[in-house]
Formats: sequence, structure tokens, C-alpha cells
Amino acid sequence: MTPIERLTSILTEQYISEDGDEYKVELKEGLTNQQIDELVRRLPTGQIPPEIRELLKFASGFEFFGFEEVTFDGVGQFGFEEFFPNSVQLAGDGLGNFWILDVDNSGSWGSVFYVCHAPAVIVKHSDNLTQFIEQIDDFGKNGNKSNLDIIHEKVVMDIWSKGDGFIELENARQSKDTTLKNFALSLPDNFVIADLRNKQIQSGFAWGKFGPNIDKAKRHETELIWGIEKPIKKGFLSKLFGR
Repeated sequence: MTPIERLTSILTEQYISEDGDEYKVELKEGLTNQQIDELVRRLPTGQIPPEIRELLKFASGFEFFGFEEVTFDGVGQFGFEEFFPNSVQLAGDGLGNFWILDVDNSGSWGSVFYVCHAPAVIVKHSDNLTQFIEQIDDFGKNGNKSNLDIIHEKVVMDIWSKGDGFIELENARQSKDTTLKNFALSLPDNFVIADLRNKQIQSGFAWGKFGPNIDKAKRHETELIWGIEKPIKKGFLSKLFGR
């Protein structure tokens, strides 16, 4: 099912907010061909998948309870290029956390990620935009039992406190996975690796586990693999003499 087909399928649904008020999906106006062409120029290869062009002409997003708004045209708005060099900001929760879609170097629109700052965790939220729309529908119907709410409230805390999602560099360098191995060999010794290739939704890693400075973080050119700097612990004498 394409994104526009999934979106169309939920337009007649009636939801009930936490306050007991009924609401429905309210579409945002679609874009003109000229507006879409201007958007496309900011994407890798200067192209956009046909099903996304079709979606943008139909609606540029929609209003939904629990989100500031859901948008399909937020190309390059998110930043955080160390982790997502090309992305589409889909939604925010009003608390500084965002759902973004990763666009790869070939221009394909891929997985959706939930990027949280407190705790500083990245979670694979959806395999694609169609599934993200499905999950919003699920959230509207099932609230705290939905995948969206579970990730927002529980999964991020589990990743931060129980398992940060990293692979030690030496283990990656000895891997039989040549893609992982070669990427690990390209990194300095004080790095760890996060690998979300082919991972299920709710998988993730604690991007801020080693502090807020992510300037040296490195993303694989074509894969969902990241290298994160792990600060070297200074000895007593180094601290004493400022070295």
C-alpha cells in the first residue's frame, strides 16, 4: 500500500482525544508541481519517488491530536546531519523530540526514526512512511497500547538504561560482515558502532551516551550504520596537568 492509499483509508476514522473530544484527520493543502520541484532540488540526486510526489500533491501533511502537526514536506528542516545527512522532518511532540524519515544517497525514502533528546536515544520507529501513517492511526485508536506510545514512553528509557545499542569496535573489526568490518576499520580506536540494518522497529541506540558533542559522529555512506566517539578517559596526571 502506498502512503496516499494508507492516508486516504483513515480519513473517515473518528478518534477520541485524552480529553474525551472527538476528532478526525485534517489534511493540509497539497503542493503544486512547482513547489514539489523546488523541494526536490534539496534532495539527493534531485529526484523524488513517484508515490511521494503523488502524496505531496494530495496533501502536504495533516493535523492529528498529540502532534504539533504531521508534514511530508519538511526536507532538511531537522538538522542533525551527523546522523541523518538527508532527512524529512515528519512530526514533533512539542517537547523537543521528533519523528524523521531518512533519505538515502540514491534519493529513496526509507525508514522513520524517533529522535529523542531526554534520554538521548534514536529508535527505528517505522520501516517506511506508509507504516508510520498506520502507526498514527493505531495511536489514535489504542493510545498507550500503540507502538508509537510504547516507543515514546518506554523503549527510549529501556535503550538508555538497559542496553545502549552499541557494538564494540574490536568486535566489529573481526566481524565476518564485510560492510561492518570495513566501516569499523575506517574509524579511530575510541569509537563504538550502532548498526540498525535490517533491525526490527523499536531497535535503537543511545546517541548521547558519551556526551552531547557529536561533531565527530560518522554515518556510513549507504547503510544504517554509525560510528560514535567514545571519549578517552584521562588519567590522574593528565587531569592534573591539563593534558
